[in-house]
Amino acid sequence: MTVQELPGAAAYRPTPPPAWKPITDPAPLLPDPEPYRVLGTDAVADIDPELLLRLHAELVRGRRYNAQATALTKQGRLAVYPSSTGQEACEIAAALVLEERDWLFPSYRDTLAAVARGLDPVEALTLLRGDRHTGYDPREHRIAPLCTPLATQLPHAVGLAHAARLKGDDVVALAMVGDGGTSEGDFHEALNFAAVWKAPVVFFVQNNGFAISVPLAKQTAAPSLAHKAVGYGMPGRLVDGNDAAAVHQVLAEAVARARRGEGPTLVEAITYRMEAHTNADDATRYRVDSEVETWRAHDPVRLLERELTGRGLLDDEGIEQAKEAAERMAATLRDRMNADPELAPMELFAHVYAEQTGQLREQAAALRAELDAEQDHHEHGAEAGR
Repeated sequence: MTVQELPGAAAYRPTPPPAWKPITDPAPLLPDPEPYRVLGTDAVADIDPELLLRLHAELVRGRRYNAQATALTKQGRLAVYPSSTGQEACEIAAALVLEERDWLFPSYRDTLAAVARGLDPVEALTLLRGDRHTGYDPREHRIAPLCTPLATQLPHAVGLAHAARLKGDDVVALAMVGDGGTSEGDFHEALNFAAVWKAPVVFFVQNNGFAISVPLAKQTAAPSLAHKAVGYGMPGRLVDGNDAAAVHQVLAEAVARARRGEGPTLVEAITYRMEAHTNADDATRYRVDSEVETWRAHDPVRLLERELTGRGLLDDEGIEQAKEAAERMAATLRDRMNADPELAPMELFAHVYAEQTGQLREQAAALRAELDAEQDHHEHGAEAGR
């Protein structure tokens, strides 16, 4: 039976009624055809030199942080570490554009962004060390827990941002996700809710080329991930993710737009994951060395150093000072991570529910009994040996 044969077919209209028309003109929402750049262009003259120098210092420190954390996995001090080497410009810019009152919603690869925002480097690695829930108080630092499930932090960011606006709080949430996370349902749900509610949130996609071993071309046929913003009624921005000044500028504009009450923005940064997905991954199985070497020529640290030295804002002494500061940070991190943590098994039951369930209370009591019995055993054994 065709539509025309259905009862009431005479009233059937082959074209939609006027209400279908778009709420928003899509043209202003479309991203630029090429990633936005600042370094090496006339636009760099408008960037505060002090900001450029701070970005450089943080990039150098971030590169050393990634190297040290990766080394800690080989020494058995970390269970796993997803390095952001090559993506430091994205990580640092995301941290620096936020005000103290704002919230950062990181993914599992964004430990560097959390550290750049002021989180203790050891606390940022606690989850990856396997010690306890998160390692830090999210409310104290305005940093949501590092999120291992893909994209689940995005609806959380929207919820917090929407709630803040309802309360009248001048807060923006910046949610970070990888290109692989954009293939998850949570990504699409978050963008839809954010746009409908005009929530003060910025979605920041670090497109590093691979979702573990799956290249972008096998995830989407869209012209860019930034184009996905149009379908939800928000602007999409495309930026060179290795250009620290460009990333900072684009994110700063998106944060300011959200704070003005103009709604969310989707920013896609084109970058590259220089290291393997994690220390447990063999990247040589799905990409060739020549591809990696091509991206090394577009290294974010080198790009910024070349700009700063070329403009006379940075000399060899300044570069050495940045490296020395990074080495001091790495030495402190190494020493602290090499110290065995003081274990507190009963903390397993803290911060699970606001009020413990009966089952949790039973489990806690059982563990307490086992710990007490073990302590009595050791004490009696020590007495018998005297």
